[in-house]
Amino acid sequence: MTTATTVDVRPSASPLRNYYFLRAGVAAAWVVAAFTVGASNPLAGAVLLVLYPAWDALANVLDARGAGGYRANRSQMVNAVVSVLAALGMLGGLAVGINAAIGVFGLWAVLAGLLQLLTGVRRWRTYGAQWAMILSGGQSVLAGGFFTWMATGPVLLSITTVAGYAGFGAFYFLVSALWLTFRKA
Repeated sequence: MTTATTVDVRPSASPLRNYYFLRAGVAAAWVVAAFTVGASNPLAGAVLLVLYPAWDALANVLDARGAGGYRANRSQMVNAVVSVLAALGMLGGLAVGINAAIGVFGLWAVLAGLLQLLTGVRRWRTYGAQWAMILSGGQSVLAGGFFTWMATGPVLLSITTVAGYAGFGAFYFLVSALWLTFRKA
């Protein structure tokens, strides 16, 4: 008599969990730097502002490479390209002023949020536990729209304007990492 066994063919969530921990840590460190060095030194704040989407580009490439390759992760690859263009756009925006750079940041947050939403929905079938990433993507779209609107106003913005956004990003990545760590297999 033979018995049939089922094998779980779902990929290991460990690399994704580790990636989420890395993203949470980098975002948290960025927030601390933004509220300390960036808030007191406008040049440092400008550098941090440009570094945020540049890091996001690298992180999306690392994520795509570790999660089945570039072809299987088109939304991350598009997100990487959008993030590089945003970093360059923010450099150009800084020549005009901080509000212009934050306006570009806002547009980037909208596009990156939409792409994160798509990635979370796609990954739900494979890994589950993507609700925090989906919420994060939706919140990014809303926050990005708000930053873009704020940038057109008369108030001079600063790095601290967007630091809370990064803080929520750190929180969502941490929640996702913990969820993948403690979920039942």
